[in-house]
Amino acid sequence: MINVTKTFLPPLEEYQAILNRAWEAGWITNRGQLVKELEQKLKDYLGVSNMIAMTNGTLPLQIAIKALGLKGEIITTPFSYVATTSSIVWEGCTPVFVDIHPEYLTIDETKIEAAITPRTTAILATHVFGNPCAVEEIDVIAKKHGLKVIYDGAHAFGVTYKGKSIFSYGDVTTCSFHATKLFHTGEGGALFFKDHTMYDKFFYHHNFGHKGKEDFQGLGINGKMSELQAAMGLAVLPYMDVILSHRKNAIFQYLNELTTQKTIKIRSETEWNYAYMPIILENEQQLLRVQEAMNKAEIFPRRYFFPSLSKLPYVSRTNLYIADQIAERILCLPLSHDITATEIERIDQLIKA
Repeated sequence: MINVTKTFLPPLEEYQAILNRAWEAGWITNRGQLVKELEQKLKDYLGVSNMIAMTNGTLPLQIAIKALGLKGEIITTPFSYVATTSSIVWEGCTPVFVDIHPEYLTIDETKIEAAITPRTTAILATHVFGNPCAVEEIDVIAKKHGLKVIYDGAHAFGVTYKGKSIFSYGDVTTCSFHATKLFHTGEGGALFFKDHTMYDKFFYHHNFGHKGKEDFQGLGINGKMSELQAAMGLAVLPYMDVILSHRKNAIFQYLNELTTQKTIKIRSETEWNYAYMPIILENEQQLLRVQEAMNKAEIFPRRYFFPSLSKLPYVSRTNLYIADQIAERILCLPLSHDITATEIERIDQLIKA
């Protein structure tokens, strides 16, 4: 059986050796030594200055909206995972959907200004499959209209744009460290931000609002990463270059075999992370035929993202031509740290057939 992805598991003895440090300290939560070490190593690896590790990848989105004091409408993309939209609604704001670029699949920056109203307070866009949004153009729009910018970078670990970490753009970027991601902590995530003066606010929002042990400085929830999660991250991080290299080679093989197959276009001046291998079929019927043939062969690609988020039951339904069409036609092929050339060749032959 070949699934759409596979969790990278470091050698068990290496994970256990790191866990032993938590056992010896008798400290497995509330920001022990492992969480702090992981944060520092991630900042060094990614080339960023400010981050807070959290227990999953959705809470950073919710905390960012809360901490930035966003109200009213937030312009966003319909082509992302549900957490992007649900976080907006959860925090009492209204998502306003803008269609996507037909090749990059990120929010179409040329359509953002037309969606801005007096109630607009922010733009929340997704670096789809790790492909950067038009960050410079979005920055110009945001400054012109006095808007905050949050990027959902769940797929964007390790991506650089014009020589800088993609997490350096916008007011806030969030990332997922879920077990299915390139870098993972089993379950986890992080919030990255430009303005260091915001650190205390982001921090207390993720730690119940605490100000010391017996005082509170504001509203908070529990978003803390545990030592068990951090230990997994510390065990995985040394293998990132190997993971990225294997996935890069796998994608090159896919592209060499499927020379006529449409896929995502990566924005120029991007050092991509080879996080996903999406193909865009001619129509939904063709997609379903390909999916059925693969499933019969015990191969399980994923319709990612489907359906368009503008069709969710708790938002105002919006017809967005490009996003709706792409959502019906896109299929992510199996890709992992150890997928073999033989497996890729088999998948390619099934698609061609």
